[in-house]
Amino acid sequence: MTQPAPPDGVKAPRFPLYLRIIAGMAAGLVVGPLLGADSFALGELGKLVIQLIKAAATPLLFFSIVHAILKTEVRGRSALRLFFWAALNASLALALGLGISNLFQPGRALSHIAAQSPAAVAAYANKKIDPWATLSGFIPSNLVTPFADNLVLTIVLLAVLFGFGLRRVRREHLGEGRRAFQPVEDAVDTLMRVMEIVLTWVIQLIPFAVFGVVAKTVGEHGYAPLKGLLTYVVVGVGGLALHVLVVYQLWIRVLVRMPLAAFWREAKEPVVYAAGANSSLATLPITLRALDRLGVSRSASTLGACVGTNFNNDGIILYEGMAVLFVAQAAGLDLSLAEQLLVAGACLVAAMGVAGVPEAGFVSLALVLNTVHLPIEILPLLLTVDWIIARGRSVTNVLSDMVLSILIDRKPAP
Repeated sequence: MTQPAPPDGVKAPRFPLYLRIIAGMAAGLVVGPLLGADSFALGELGKLVIQLIKAAATPLLFFSIVHAILKTEVRGRSALRLFFWAALNASLALALGLGISNLFQPGRALSHIAAQSPAAVAAYANKKIDPWATLSGFIPSNLVTPFADNLVLTIVLLAVLFGFGLRRVRREHLGEGRRAFQPVEDAVDTLMRVMEIVLTWVIQLIPFAVFGVVAKTVGEHGYAPLKGLLTYVVVGVGGLALHVLVVYQLWIRVLVRMPLAAFWREAKEPVVYAAGANSSLATLPITLRALDRLGVSRSASTLGACVGTNFNNDGIILYEGMAVLFVAQAAGLDLSLAEQLLVAGACLVAAMGVAGVPEAGFVSLALVLNTVHLPIEILPLLLTVDWIIARGRSVTNVLSDMVLSILIDRKPAP
């Protein structure tokens, strides 16, 4: 199966990010054993990149939500279908992500790495997340602290209030026949695009971080951690595949009554491109063409794949649910049902604003862990294999856009 040509306006990189990540990993596997314990300093590269990702992702999340509220106009029965099916699919994806982590406990395979120092063990020993105290902490006392501390739920709350406030002001200006509001919309567009570019630049540092983390891990622990990382990848990719093959195919075959062969024949091209480009947003033109060939109306495909892409990110949501529990298990923490529900809420809102950037799932995972006060020390190690799971996330997100569009366009049964 050949890689399809990139859509108009998308320039394919000469040396894709995933190949650079593989090269960094290979270099780390060689350099780590040579340096041994002296490789510790290289591991700091991963921590620095994680810090930069959080710093750039927080304002992007804010401006993305404000932009979506300003630009999205969804009314009538189609709006109800959009929100119902998007919410249902997201809930099923999140439940599956949490379920497979609870069932298989994959994080235990890396518990000796995540809590390797006495200080780390003491910091998280018998730690509990207080849902009510955490939720009350999301009510901001000022507009600066949420951004400084990367508090996802607080930032989403501020973005929603700010976005609907701007909509009200725009309506007042239009009623008075004035166009003074246009510079505000342009400013939101520009600031969101600036943060997308900045975060994309930061993402380009990931191969160096992977090199440093792999070298440090292998230098200190040998190749034993690779088994834990393999478990992480298998569980993550397996969960995404299960969601696609069960949930999506169930909707397509039973509800829509579309032959699965016909669906996959047209879905093949966007799936292959999403796996290569690692972005459902970059795949959007190809997704829309595939939906056209399936006979989906352009109004439904625009609603499901363009408007819905702001919150219809099942791949990211499922991955976050699985990965947050993986990190907790690796740190020796057992989260209660109430704590997992808090994590679930953070996952849902964090996935709304970063879906269009490379490595979006990992970016939002860092924000979620920071929000619910779980340890992030293991993140640089997970970064080494995220390029594999990232492709599964992007493919799932593209299929989610296609299935949502088909469900919105579904005609009532005779």
